[in-house]
Amino acid sequence: MSHPHPELGAPPVLPKNGVRIVALGGLGEVGRNMTVLEYDGKLLVVDCGVLFPEDHPGVDLILPDFDYLRDRLDDIQAIVLTHGHEDHIGAVPYLLRLKPDIPLIGSTLTLALIEAKLKEHKITPFTMSVKEGDREPIGGFDCEFVAVNHSIPDALAVFVRTPGGTLLITGDFKMDQLPLDGRITDLRSFARFGEEGVDLFLTDSTNAEVPGFTTPERNITPAIERVFAGAERRVIVACFSSHVHRVQQVLDAARVHNRKVAMVGRSMVRNMGIAADLGYLKVPDGILVDAKKLGDLRDEQIVLICTGSQGEPMAALSRMANGDHQIDIGPGDTVLMASSLIPGNENAVYRVINGLMRRGANVVHKGKALVHVSGHASAGELLYCYNIVRPKNVMPIHGEWRHLVANGDLAVATGVPERNVMLAEDGVVVDLVDGQASITGVVPCGYVYVDGSLVGATDETMLKDRRILRDEGFVTIIVVIDSATGRIAAGPDIRTRGFAEDEAVFDKVVPKIEDALEQARAKGVNDTHQLQQVIRRTVGGFVGGKLRRRPMIIPIVIEA
Repeated sequence: MSHPHPELGAPPVLPKNGVRIVALGGLGEVGRNMTVLEYDGKLLVVDCGVLFPEDHPGVDLILPDFDYLRDRLDDIQAIVLTHGHEDHIGAVPYLLRLKPDIPLIGSTLTLALIEAKLKEHKITPFTMSVKEGDREPIGGFDCEFVAVNHSIPDALAVFVRTPGGTLLITGDFKMDQLPLDGRITDLRSFARFGEEGVDLFLTDSTNAEVPGFTTPERNITPAIERVFAGAERRVIVACFSSHVHRVQQVLDAARVHNRKVAMVGRSMVRNMGIAADLGYLKVPDGILVDAKKLGDLRDEQIVLICTGSQGEPMAALSRMANGDHQIDIGPGDTVLMASSLIPGNENAVYRVINGLMRRGANVVHKGKALVHVSGHASAGELLYCYNIVRPKNVMPIHGEWRHLVANGDLAVATGVPERNVMLAEDGVVVDLVDGQASITGVVPCGYVYVDGSLVGATDETMLKDRRILRDEGFVTIIVVIDSATGRIAAGPDIRTRGFAEDEAVFDKVVPKIEDALEQARAKGVNDTHQLQQVIRRTVGGFVGGKLRRRPMIIPIVIEA
């Protein structure tokens, strides 16, 4: 995989008192967050998430590359999970398939969400629940957990002490000063760590390009109230299935406007059930109804909370927009898309919005009203953190390359020497030795695709073929060759799929194929594979020159 350090080779042996940091995901991308720490031959994994595919036909999820760990599974002391979002916990089942007894460490809600996911994979994990203020020795790593505010409750940062140095890993966080659950980012602990000395600060970069401060969640409530007050019929709210705070705001608004709420989508029902059981979601009495019983209510009494805010094809909202769902969207319905756009999902989201509006719905989204705020610290908040922590070295994490660069620039602006800012991508090795961080090598680190029930079987070559089939169609040419004479006995028979042109247009290439095969025969070419290549080149030249297309060409030569 490409990175800004093409000269790098394999990393050297880690010095005896050094700490090694290898991100197997989350650098140069939004998702797939996973960082591996090494000290004295022991490993600590922080987060293990998935990336949702953009232009990867047939791929369900993209995982971190576990090859770096495959021969060292017994060295893994634990997996520390900072919070319960899919881009931080979604790949845990796939890592535990390799070694099911790796302990999982996280907050109560985070562990409840991953345990429910692992149950579907028929894995019973070893877990340790921690909360802010807890300090636990994990192998050679002394971990202290700190409360941080994010768009899901119970998020934690972790301060890792080792004899080789100290590291503060924020996970995803922001500094909302008026959070809905009253749980603010613990800057007092950040300052305490700064006084003790933070050798390497690994900090969330997602909003590093955004100036100022992230809007408080509380500011969204009036906008949601206005949506409910103006809705003529049903209100359909789309958000992430783990966004407990947003669901809480919707439940509160529904209670005020005397509406009943139904959850739609398996992950939404599961996650909100867990949040309610653990007390993170306060459900007003009598407000929830089964989606199957909505027929008993008038439209103006109904609120639906569903998944699909990112335009996922199989999610409830996308199917509603396509008319392929039991909920039939129509004029007078109001759809509230209470989430931000993950980079790369814009086209899919706008397709859903257009589909909903075509069916007559009023769609309210972030571009029209303040119905969502980010869960990540903006530049102003990051500056505060750098000034409080005063780290010796900085490694921006969690974001595309532009986010990492912007975060690094903020660190430099607060006085961190530029040489101490480690801009790295997935697989790049950062070693912390005697208080100085440096990039020392790179390990193989590619994409691992989940394709149906298969993990890792799909590769870039296969995806390229799928894109060609999708975008260009394919041509099949069948020729029967007389094994005695080497001449054409039947064909060429040409069949196409995915072409606007009539198949008759290929009549012009038949003589060219016949001539090419005759020339090959005259040169003594009689190998079936070589004859297929002759046909492929002939047809490819014709299709590219005459039709301006580059389809998949499948020649079949049969000897008779």
